[in-house]
Amino acid sequence: MTPADLAWLRRSIELSARARAEGHHPFGTVLVDAQGRLIAEGMNRSREDATAHSEMVALRLAAGEAARLQGATMYCSTEPCAMCAGAAYWAGIARVVFALSEAGLLRLTGSHHENPTFSLPCREVFARGQRAVQVEGPLLEDDAAKPHCGFWR
Repeated sequence: MTPADLAWLRRSIELSARARAEGHHPFGTVLVDAQGRLIAEGMNRSREDATAHSEMVALRLAAGEAARLQGATMYCSTEPCAMCAGAAYWAGIARVVFALSEAGLLRLTGSHHENPTFSLPCREVFARGQRAVQVEGPLLEDDAAKPHCGFWR
């Protein structure tokens, strides 16, 4: 874990707070290429489109950057769900770094109908693939939990 990794992860948490401020679920994602350059950022928009998780938004914005996605890192304010992990795998993402774990998110959301969480860590999704995806996290969980506090009531 480098200082740059932590800075990008903090940026994903900032995006999650911004998503909440804009009336969306508090999730944020940043895609960075192998040279450490920003490719795309995404904030959750799932109230408009159930598949518009922040990871999916960022990957869709980066769709024209397929070569740069190969070997890229995805920084997520919260551990990617099974859908987003699958999309990251298919996009060629080499590494995922996340802040708040799925288990930590579940403690905050409970059984909220807008976030029926999967009990399926992204490491398990990636383990089923034919190529390796490095996963680091959870990290900065307390910081990542702040945008969720009071949101899921």
